[in-house]
Amino acid sequence: MSDKQAPTARRAPPGGSLLSLALASMIDGVDAHSGGLYLLSADESVLELEVTAGLPRAFAAPWERVGLSAPIPIADAVRERQLIWVGGEDEMARRYPRVAVVLPYPFALAALPVATESKVYGSVFVTWPGSHPHELSDREREQLTAACERLAVRLERAAEESRPVLPEADSLPATGRVADTLGSVEAVRMVARLPYGLCSLDLHGRITFANTAAAALIGVPVSRLLGTQLWAAVPWLNDPVYEDRYRAALISQHVTSFVALRPPGEWLSFRLYPSRTGLSVRVSRARSVSEMDRAVPSHDHGPSRLVTISQVLSLAGALTEAVTAQDVVQLVAEQIAPSVGSQALVVLGSRAGRLHVLGHRGYPDPQVVERFDGTPLSAPTPGVHALNSGVPAFFESQAELERLYPARHATPDGFAAWAYLPLIASGRPVGTCVLSYAEPHAFPADERAVLTSLGGLIALALERALLYDAKHQLAHGLQAALLPPSLPPLPGIDAAARYLPSTRGMDIGGDFYDLVPVDGLAAAVIGDVQGHNVTAAGLMGQIRTAVRAYTTVGQSPAEVMCSTNRLLIDLGADLFSSCLYLRLDPGRGRAVMARAGHPPPLLRRPDGRVRVLDLAGGPLLGIDSSATYPTTEVDLAPGSVLVLYTDGLVESPGVDIEDSLVELGRRLAEAGDRPLDELADVLVGQEGHAEERIDDVALLLLRARGVAGGG
Repeated sequence: MSDKQAPTARRAPPGGSLLSLALASMIDGVDAHSGGLYLLSADESVLELEVTAGLPRAFAAPWERVGLSAPIPIADAVRERQLIWVGGEDEMARRYPRVAVVLPYPFALAALPVATESKVYGSVFVTWPGSHPHELSDREREQLTAACERLAVRLERAAEESRPVLPEADSLPATGRVADTLGSVEAVRMVARLPYGLCSLDLHGRITFANTAAAALIGVPVSRLLGTQLWAAVPWLNDPVYEDRYRAALISQHVTSFVALRPPGEWLSFRLYPSRTGLSVRVSRARSVSEMDRAVPSHDHGPSRLVTISQVLSLAGALTEAVTAQDVVQLVAEQIAPSVGSQALVVLGSRAGRLHVLGHRGYPDPQVVERFDGTPLSAPTPGVHALNSGVPAFFESQAELERLYPARHATPDGFAAWAYLPLIASGRPVGTCVLSYAEPHAFPADERAVLTSLGGLIALALERALLYDAKHQLAHGLQAALLPPSLPPLPGIDAAARYLPSTRGMDIGGDFYDLVPVDGLAAAVIGDVQGHNVTAAGLMGQIRTAVRAYTTVGQSPAEVMCSTNRLLIDLGADLFSSCLYLRLDPGRGRAVMARAGHPPPLLRRPDGRVRVLDLAGGPLLGIDSSATYPTTEVDLAPGSVLVLYTDGLVESPGVDIEDSLVELGRRLAEAGDRPLDELADVLVGQEGHAEERIDDVALLLLRARGVAGGG
C-alpha cells in the first residue's frame, strides 16, 4: 500500500481499541494526568484528534483539527520529528501563547510524533499537573518515545494489511456515586449528616452526589442538582468564571476556590479538591462577608486576569476600526495600556532595515523615545530582539533589563518594568509594541499570554493601518502628479483652483482641470472621468495630456473635443468623461466654449450679477465616435469671473441640484469681488471640511482683467 493510502487506514481492527489502549498505556507509564492522540488526515495536511484520555474532550475543542503549520506543540512535534517539552505555564505562555490563552493553568506537556523511519502517522500529547518537575526525566522521555514507536509500527502493519481502524471512545476514569467509592451506605449517611455542604463532580463537571447541606446552601433541591453541571443548574453560578475554576482544578490538579454571591446578599465559598476521577466540592458560608462585597469573584491560588474575554473582544472590535497608524497608537494608549496596568507605550514600525517610532504616549520627555528612531535591526536592543525573534520579552525590573542589555544604562526612560511585544502579522514582522510600567511589575503566565495575544491583534491592525497610510500617500502622490502642480500665469487672466478627493475608495478620482497658454491666448479645461480609482485617475491623465496636445497644435475648441472623444473610444477603457473646454481671448473680452455632458459654468459679470451659462454641447466623451461638439461664444468683460466646476460641488444626497446651483450662485454674487483664492474657499464651503465626500470636487476660477493695449 502506498504512503498516500496509509493514513486512511486509521482505525484499529474490528473489536480492537488500538488507539485508546495505547494512549492509556502511555499515560499510566509516565504517571501523567491526561493526553490525546492525533492522526494525519488523508491528505497529510491536518492532524485530527482521534481519542483523549483523562480529561473531557471539550478541553481540547479548539484543537480538534490542527494544521501542520499551526504554532502548537503537537504540530511542532510532527514537523520537527522530535519530542516537544513544555515545562510549565510560564514556558507555555512564552512559546505557545495561543494555547496559554485558552488554558492559562499550571501544567506540563509533552508532545511526540507517532512515526516510523519512513512515515509520520500522527502525534500524541500527554500532560502532568503543575506539581511536575520543570524537566522531563530520562525515564519518562524513553518510555514515551518507545510507546510512540510501538504505536507507529502497529499502525504501519494495519495499513499494510488493509485493516480499517474503527472509531474509538475517549478514555475517562470510571466514576460512580459516593456509595460506590466509600463502599457502604453508612458512609453516604455520614456525609449527608455533616453540617457543611459537600458535592461530587465527575470529569465533565456533572454533579454525581450532593448532601442536604449543600442543597440548602445553594438553594436548589438535590434532585435538581444531580446529573447537571453546577454552573448550569444554578442561575447565579452561570458565569464562565466559575467554570474556569473547575477547568483550572482538573488540569492543574491543584485545590482551587472561589466565592459567589447568592442573591440577595449571601456570599458562599466553594473549594474544589481535584483528583483524576473528578472533583469534591465543599460549600460553606464565606467567613467575612464584608471582604467579599465586590462585583468580581476572587480566585484563591488563581492567576489574576487583567483583561477578560469580553475586554479582548471589545479591543479587537475597536482595533478593526483603526484606519491610520496614529489611530492604532491612540487606541492602544487609551484602551489597551490602561487595561493591563501600563503607564506608557511606544509603537515601533519596521522599515528599510530600521525601527521607526510610529507613536508614543506617557513619556514625560519625548526625546527619550525619539532617539530610538532609526535603530538598525542589527542593534542589540530589546525592541530589535523581540522583532527579529518573534518572542515577547518581559522585564520585571530595571536591573533585569540592564543586566541583559547594558546599553540601557545610558538611555533611561524613567520606568521600572517593560513588556516588549513583537508585532507579527501574516507571518511578517511589522514592528514592536513596548509597554512601560512605573513600578517593578511581575508578569505571571496568564498575563504574558494575554499580552502576547493582544500583540497579535495590534499587529494586524497596524499592518492594515500602514497599508492604508502607504495607499493614502500613493493616492495623493498620483493625484498630485496628474494635476498641474501650479497654474501658469496667463495674459489678462487671473486663475485659482481647488481639488478635493472623494473620501470613498482610494481618495483619488477622475476629476481634472488645466490651463494652457496658446500664442497670447489661453485654453482652460475641466472634466470628470467616471470612478474613484486608479483606472479613472490614469484615464484622466491621458485625457488631460491629449487636450493639452490638441490645443498646442492649434485645433479649435470643437476639434479638440472631437479628437479627445475619438481617443477615449480608441483606448477602449469603457469609461466615460464629461468635459468643458474654453478658448479665452481676454484682449477681445471673449471666450469660446465647447461642452461634453458637463455641468454648465457660472458667470459673474462686473456688476455682480450671476447667471448660469446655457451652452450648446454634445454627449459625454467616449460614447459616440461620430459625435460633434458645437461651440458657444461668451462675453468676458474685465472683472468678469467664470466658475468651472465638477458635479461633486453641487450634487449632494437629498438636495435638488437646482437648489445647489442657486446657493452656489448666491455665494458667488456675494463674494465675487474677493481675491480668487478667498473666493475659491468660499465656493468650496463646507465641502472643504467634510469628513466624508461621496464624489471628487474640482473647481477652476477665471477672472478677466483685460490686456493693456488689447483690441
